[in-house]
Amino acid sequence: MKLIYTLLVLILLLLIWSAINPFEYFTWFLEVSPAVLGVLILALTFKRFRFTNLVYILIFLHCVVLIIGGHYTYAEVPLFDYIQEVFNQSRNNYDKVGHFAQGFVPAIITRELLIRKQVVNSNGWRNFIVVCIAMAISVTYEFIEWFVSLQTGEGGDSFLGTQGYIWDTQSDMLYATIGAICALIFLSKIHNKQIERLN
Repeated sequence: MKLIYTLLVLILLLLIWSAINPFEYFTWFLEVSPAVLGVLILALTFKRFRFTNLVYILIFLHCVVLIIGGHYTYAEVPLFDYIQEVFNQSRNNYDKVGHFAQGFVPAIITRELLIRKQVVNSNGWRNFIVVCIAMAISVTYEFIEWFVSLQTGEGGDSFLGTQGYIWDTQSDMLYATIGAICALIFLSKIHNKQIERLN
């Protein structure tokens, strides 16, 4: 419980920081909304279903990515401006970190739900379903970005964040898919141990 309270306090402090003079308040709201909504859902369902500490840490890290992206906008995060300059990249690639996390973190959340609720017992099918769900989340997010951009015009451009790259949407979904696969490869054993300990 101490870990969860610590993570909640850190998210709250980060949210306060990000709300002070962000690049643009509309974009800030759009970017931090998934983090706030996710934390609210976890708080409301905590007594009925408590996740492993690994999941809470990953959700916290994903919230950090979203909140920082909200403060600066994904195309203007200073560290990635520096990386762009040093490595002679054509764009600020912070959004790729966000989309990688968009596959990586939901993959472990989904995996835990499927295992603990005993939805799918076969490892192969479970991994396939986890990746498919992560991809579906990514596609849905791209639909939301597209819709917001259509409805708000220039106001939604910072949220869309293509930076002139015509394949931005496709590469975002690819990064989320790679993130989901990496999560399964690198965290499944640790995750299994935490699930066993929780049970």
